Amino acid sequence: MIKFVTDSSCDTINYQDVAIEVVPLKIYTDEREFVDTSDLDIHEMLDYLLAYKDRSYTACPDTQSWLDAYEGGDEIYVVTMTSQLSGTYNSACIARDMYLESHPNAKFCIIDTLSTGPEMRLMIEKMIDLKKAGKTFEEVDKMAHNYLSNTRLFFAFKSLHNLAQNGRINKVVASLIGTLNISILGTASDEGKVEPTSKCRGTKKVIAKLIDDIKEAGFKGGKIRICHIENESLAKQLGESLKKLYPNIDLSIYPARGLVSYYGERGGIVIGCEN
Repeated sequence: MIKFVTDSSCDTINYQDVAIEVVPLKIYTDEREFVDTSDLDIHEMLDYLLAYKDRSYTACPDTQSWLDAYEGGDEIYVVTMTSQLSGTYNSACIARDMYLESHPNAKFCIIDTLSTGPEMRLMIEKMIDLKKAGKTFEEVDKMAHNYLSNTRLFFAFKSLHNLAQNGRINKVVASLIGTLNISILGTASDEGKVEPTSKCRGTKKVIAKLIDDIKEAGFKGGKIRICHIENESLAKQLGESLKKLYPNIDLSIYPARGLVSYYGERGGIVIGCEN
């Protein structure tokens, strides 16, 4: 059996009628646990975290969760968030080694995307498309790893509090954001870390700068995936602006799940694109 597996920071839904196993991460406070499944109430979680004054943090899936997702697979394609910010990739690899002990003929392709969210979604869609085109396991493995250099991730966030609290970004940088309608724009670095690049005030400037960044990355048409954290309006405005420049783009806009919502915070958007 062929299986496609990812962690919940992918924000993915089933693609082209192919079932995708999603292994959930978790968000914690000292009082509560939020499991990043499809039925998590994102709005309630964001309200709670906004009012909560003590620490919050995330945890990667344990090996058993990965093993459960692998079960029954003979040819298993796995996409994880960046290993530079989470132990998710390592946990997936440990589970692979355990699975191979009892299923020695199974084949694994595990991709550390050095990214998250929509860029992960582009990768898993690519793998599915390749298998639908009749590619062998070895061909998919090689072409998927090559595809890593053909995608980029960008974001516009209205707050960096949770990223700073968890050591993902400089607290001084984070303190400058979240007032006077200022947004922080950035990307996933080549090393897989959060890299702020500029600040903008107002929706029009945010959209214009994001489009400039996407152009500079080499985008000439193709796939664009935009997830948002309770900011569908900004996501749609960006999508409409991109369609005017690239009428034939393959565009999807959708709400983020728990992990991306936690780090992106209310009002944020994240963009994955081919370059």
